[in-house]
Amino acid sequence: MINIEKLHECKHAFGFFARMLTYPEKLDFHPLVLEESIDYSHPAYASVLTFWNMMHEYSMESIEEMYVQTFDFQKQTTLYMTYAKFGDGKERGKMLVGLKETYQRFGLDINSSELSDYLPLMCEFLSAADWRGHEKEAAESLDLVIAVMEDGTYHLLKALKKLESPYSHLIQALRDTFKACIVQEAAES
Repeated sequence: MINIEKLHECKHAFGFFARMLTYPEKLDFHPLVLEESIDYSHPAYASVLTFWNMMHEYSMESIEEMYVQTFDFQKQTTLYMTYAKFGDGKERGKMLVGLKETYQRFGLDINSSELSDYLPLMCEFLSAADWRGHEKEAAESLDLVIAVMEDGTYHLLKALKKLESPYSHLIQALRDTFKACIVQEAAES
């Protein structure tokens, strides 16, 4: 179950993840981008800082090339979160429809050519949607979004670690962030 308040507190972090997971631009790596998004008390700060520092060791051209090589040309590192589990199967289609309906329910119309399981889009949704005051309606929908992200990023993280990609630290930070938003069920004694 999702802690709606905690999720709301992490909106800036999800915006940061959306920005870092789209095609890189020079302004994405300006120091204020990090400072305005995530502070030292955030549960994923260490992983974000590792990613940030590693990326600053590369030229902009190298970052662009790394992004394309990592996310555009390798199936195991796709940013489409249901692809690893469902491929292009019928079940994936149902999941994509469910995600799109969730986005629309909370005011986000997908007018882009991206599918609804595109990780930057999912992060953008968590950054932009306002579900406070609609907690009951939001609970099931947000559980679906987080479950898809958790499953997809699990496979993505494994592949990125194998490639020793700096993006593995960003995905670890994203996973740490949404895990911090999950209410842990108390163990029955």
